[in-house]
Amino acid sequence: MKRYLFLLFLPVLLAFSPFVISTETLQIRIFAHLKIKSCQFVLTTGNYKILADGNLLSPIKINDVFSFTLQGDDSVNVYKNLKFNGRFKYLKFINESNNEMKVKIVDPDRKIRVYQGNMSVNVSEGFLRIINEVSLDNYIAGVTEAEAGVKANIEFYKVQAILARTFALAHINKHVVEGFSLCDQVHCQAYFGKPHELSIIRAVEVTKGKVVVDQNLNLIIAAFHSNSGGQTANSEDVWGKSTPYLKSIIDTFSTRMPNAKWERKMLTEDWLTYLKLKHNFPVDKMEVKELALNFNQEHRKVYLEYNNQRVPLKNIRQDLQLKSTYFNVKQCGRDSVVFTGKGYGHGLGMCQEGAMRMAKLGYSYTDILNFYYQDILLIDLHQLSFFKDE
Repeated sequence: MKRYLFLLFLPVLLAFSPFVISTETLQIRIFAHLKIKSCQFVLTTGNYKILADGNLLSPIKINDVFSFTLQGDDSVNVYKNLKFNGRFKYLKFINESNNEMKVKIVDPDRKIRVYQGNMSVNVSEGFLRIINEVSLDNYIAGVTEAEAGVKANIEFYKVQAILARTFALAHINKHVVEGFSLCDQVHCQAYFGKPHELSIIRAVEVTKGKVVVDQNLNLIIAAFHSNSGGQTANSEDVWGKSTPYLKSIIDTFSTRMPNAKWERKMLTEDWLTYLKLKHNFPVDKMEVKELALNFNQEHRKVYLEYNNQRVPLKNIRQDLQLKSTYFNVKQCGRDSVVFTGKGYGHGLGMCQEGAMRMAKLGYSYTDILNFYYQDILLIDLHQLSFFKDE
């Protein structure tokens, strides 16, 4: 394992930092990918107040059901326990503690999810928009389960929670012009509300406030993927830009995990035609054709290349919808080729299945972070600020 670079002397360095933490509440747009026409909220715990266009509505009790439907281009019809309660432009459910509510999207139909914190509903671009105002820790717990699944080792959940927190704070203004911080889709982070796994909640508590930064005290790009296939990738090979902490390493922890290997068959004619028409690769030449039909990667490569002509493997992966760029190509019979692949995902940063394996073998979350990221520092969120004064 690499020498630990965790910053034990950080308070001294930060004595010269002008940054101060100002908030730990995020505005998350939920069901952001849907065109919602109607939905329901069911209050399950605690006390909520509801503001409708700034005015306080009648008291709310546990198990009260609120239904919302579109009305025109900018209004919402509100029903409380099936009785019409009014028509409003903006509604907000406010609670003073860690209360919960069930959210059901009716049109289009989706399963019930449970959310903590405040909720708001309004109309945006002709459909209902729902925003969950949630504490950072509760959000991170939800993201950790959505991104990592259930029934994993708590050390793995600690790593995933730290990376989720790091990503969230690095991208906290991603949707600021739209009126919220982040959405619940994977281009931000997957988030399905309150997690079911108690060990995830514990992992978030144990790692409370911890984030990962580089040697310049900047939050890292918290990249991760499903399986490296035995070797992670360099950032410059995937994104075209070198990042000091995202360097290729040999990753034996991933090789016996579920997504370590894959296969894909393709007609030989289709493969060669794709290379010729899409990339102008000279497969009419016998030696180039032979290369294309017998391509091998003992270690990760960036290109399929002949002389000065290159086809980026990341483009092949995207065009052919392959699981990774880490693959070999061999002839299979007279008319087909088989792609024998390793890993799943872009290959940058932490391999989730490898990290799961490390945790199961007894490695700590700090071991795992230092294995997959180079020259990083683990620090306390409260010693930095991500909300600079204007």
